[in-house]
Amino acid sequence: MAEPLRLERDGDVVVVVLDNPPLNLFDPRVFDLLEAVVAELGRLTDPAGADRPRAVLVEARGRVVSAGVDVTAFRDIAEGPDPAGEGARLWRRLLRVAQAVEDLPVPTVFAAHGLTLTAAFELALACDVLLAAGSASFGLVEIVVGLTPSMGGPQRLAERAGPARAKELVFTGERYPAEVLERWGVVNRVLPDEGFAAAARAFATRLAAGPTVAHAATKRLVTTGVRQGARAADELVPEVSGALFGTEDLRGAVRSFLTEGPGRATYSGR
Repeated sequence: MAEPLRLERDGDVVVVVLDNPPLNLFDPRVFDLLEAVVAELGRLTDPAGADRPRAVLVEARGRVVSAGVDVTAFRDIAEGPDPAGEGARLWRRLLRVAQAVEDLPVPTVFAAHGLTLTAAFELALACDVLLAAGSASFGLVEIVVGLTPSMGGPQRLAERAGPARAKELVFTGERYPAEVLERWGVVNRVLPDEGFAAAARAFATRLAAGPTVAHAATKRLVTTGVRQGARAADELVPEVSGALFGTEDLRGAVRSFLTEGPGRATYSGR
């Protein structure tokens, strides 16, 4: 039987598949697998790898993306001998996962085809691009068990939508449709329900075909600019953008531009 969270390969895209029917809940087994899968993504996408994937796509099987976390996991912590300590250890684990996803040196895309709650939504917020089907909806609903989202969701939501929107979404525990979150800047694109999975796969494939090292530089500059300010990102430019002149992709693209015109270059990710 297939694991409820696993990796598949589609050309230059590595696909993280959540498949834990019927509701794709995040339970202790899925959390363990999430740690292992993200560690494997780090190994696979290492720039020194011989056949490394050049983009990551996260998708789910079934009617919903995820109905959230199996609450029995929280009960076991809350009723255990050291609830505060165990809770802190859980969040440290999961924050490391979110940070590792953010730090992957390739574009990451989350495809939400339906209801996406709590841990799944927080994982989506750690990805570079969030694609949603028209019927998808999202929520950080931890207030129903007396929690605040603690896998990095509030702070990453604030980066995308601003602090007031982040507080509203968490305080109310409401579900928000994809079109609303697109207006807020949380969802990048809302795509038709019909053919959504194929469209998301095509989008990730398109990013994987680009200049991978330049994409990694873009990620570092954007993240630094958002969290430390534009001047801090400016300080990084000579290092990360200057290094691009030593890549095969830049040299080949410049030659292609000069001989064939713009838009005809192909990239190897080197």
